[in-house]
Amino acid sequence: MIRVIYGKKGSGKTKRMLAMANDLGARADGSIAFIDVDKDYMYDLDRSIRFIDASEYSIFGADMFLGFIKGIAAQDFDLQYLFVDGLLKLLPEKLFDLGWLFSALETFSEKNGLSIILSVSGSECIPDFLKPYIIGEDADAIG
Repeated sequence: MIRVIYGKKGSGKTKRMLAMANDLGARADGSIAFIDVDKDYMYDLDRSIRFIDASEYSIFGADMFLGFIKGIAAQDFDLQYLFVDGLLKLLPEKLFDLGWLFSALETFSEKNGLSIILSVSGSECIPDFLKPYIIGEDADAIG
């Protein structure tokens, strides 16, 4: 399953993701990883959650990002939740060109029993492929 927290820059997406991750950290059966583009929020997460600073791994596009995600899952068979904050900060592509990536992530997450939660900044115009993944204000939508 993949879920997306979508909104304008500064709308509280990161704060919401941190709260969701910390809440799940207290009750998840498997492990949790949180990917960000810097170390700004590393200390806001419960210490049981693996923090990954993606800027250290030279991800140059959506293909590399998908491989990166698969590598993280391959090294941790207990991975249950994977949070990715600021997806579009990691990728040079435009959101409207990433339909294939969301489809690939959905297939991968279902095959591996992994919940992937991504935050995506954007305006009011939401691509059709993204709409089924967007969750509302209810954090229990992923638990």
